[in-house]
Amino acid sequence: MSTTDAVTAEPSVATAASGGSTDPVLSVRDLEVHYGLRRRRRRALHGVTLDVTPGETVGVIGETGSGKSTLARAVLGLVRASGGSVVVDGEDVTSHSPRQWRALRRRGVVQYVFQDPLRSLDPDLTVETSLAEPLLVAGVSRDEAARRVRAFLSRVRLSEDLLDRLPGELSGGQRQRVAVARALVTEPRLVILDEPVSALDSANRVQILQILKELRDDGVALVFISHDLGSVAGIADRVAVLYQGELVEVGPVRDVITRPRHPYTRLLVRSAPTLHSAPADRAEREALRALLHS
Repeated sequence: MSTTDAVTAEPSVATAASGGSTDPVLSVRDLEVHYGLRRRRRRALHGVTLDVTPGETVGVIGETGSGKSTLARAVLGLVRASGGSVVVDGEDVTSHSPRQWRALRRRGVVQYVFQDPLRSLDPDLTVETSLAEPLLVAGVSRDEAARRVRAFLSRVRLSEDLLDRLPGELSGGQRQRVAVARALVTEPRLVILDEPVSALDSANRVQILQILKELRDDGVALVFISHDLGSVAGIADRVAVLYQGELVEVGPVRDVITRPRHPYTRLLVRSAPTLHSAPADRAEREALRALLHS
């Protein structure tokens, strides 16, 4: 089966089991992104095609520079596509103007969780103000915003005692959960998470992953970006592997881990100590790297 076949395969078991619509919340077709001008122009993404349906979690895996964050930024309108299309919740956003993107963001249809929550949390705003802000921007009343802030704080396993604190007064795990709550408070259809657990200790990592599993069960579509195949394997329904800006393999997690087709995917699997497959010895890893660069 080709990569294109894998991309357009049947919806995941989780999506079908939820009984919800299988129309994609995110549909990316032949996406191209370039940086720079003229002689300095370089390709960051080439021909990327990917669908994400309600209640589905897709893990996007790749090393630094593979195009993972560029894909997220293109979906969010933070970088302009050079070619192809991006459709979010049925709306073609490929050529949206800044004004159109502001309107879409106010509706809270798509949200983004940064690897470092200090990038998305204003250091001078309390937790309560940070969580209420996107709701007030969307036109929600202050009373309703206050109710939803407390509801979503509880959902990410945090106490209301933290509402008056600033981000700098929280632990790393608490800040990440506040960032997740801020993304969820508008009840989005799609959440993109960029390395959301890489900087957390084991206990906090488990808590965040459990919260994300509950979101999936509620029908939220998740795109989980990571360099660590082991972290993604425990939560994703499908895995999309990016290598040098191209989507080289897409498929159900079990298939990708047990029967990887592309040499880069095999290298990722063999290098992940948390997976069930036997780790590769140094000679095998070197052979796979040589094959990638041949």
